[in-house]
Amino acid sequence: MTKTGRRRTPKSSDDDRRLQTDASPGDGGPEEAIAFIAETAADLARLARRHRLDVLVRLLEMAQMEAQERIRLRGKRNLS
Repeated sequence: MTKTGRRRTPKSSDDDRRLQTDASPGDGGPEEAIAFIAETAADLARLARRHRLDVLVRLLEMAQMEAQERIRLRGKRNLS
C-alpha cells in the first residue's frame, strides 16, 4: 500500500511498453521505422559534414550503419 492508502499496481516492464509501441495503429511498423531512420541519419550526416561537425557526422553515420544492419538482418530472417 502507498502512503495514501491505495494499493500499488504492478509497473509495466520495458518489454510490455515496447510491444505496445511496435504495433501502434497508423505506424508503418518496425521495418518502415528502420528505413526512415537510416535515410534521415544519412541526410543529417551530410548536413553535419557540410558544416564540419565531425563528432556529429560520426555519430550519425553510426546510427545509419546500425539501422542498415537491422534492415539487412530482418531481410535475412524473412528469407528463412
